[in-house]
Amino acid sequence: MSSVSDLLAANLHDVFGNRDTAARRAAIERTYTEDVTFTDPEGSVTGRDAVEQKARELLDKTPATFVFAEDGRHYAGPDTGALGWSFGPEGGDPAARGIDIITVRDGRIAALVTVFAA
Repeated sequence: MSSVSDLLAANLHDVFGNRDTAARRAAIERTYTEDVTFTDPEGSVTGRDAVEQKARELLDKTPATFVFAEDGRHYAGPDTGALGWSFGPEGGDPAARGIDIITVRDGRIAALVTVFAA
């Protein structure tokens, strides 16, 4: 079973920040429940395949030099957590900032909500 803090990091780095398709899929299998829901300003999707598609589409449309970086502390309770992040060229000004909020069930992310900085 992973801690909430570990799951926050895995979501950001091992899934959404991972350009290696096979490694990203393996991370998805161990990080999310089968029925995970992911909600962002574009809407909500359900399931691991949908999370994979969201991560792939994001990474496919951004330059290879763009990386995710943690932007602040991990906030973790028994089954919820939050983590701020930035996304952009490594060492440069971020193109986007946001916060991921997770709900954990049985040691995996069951719900993920991403909000962007205004």
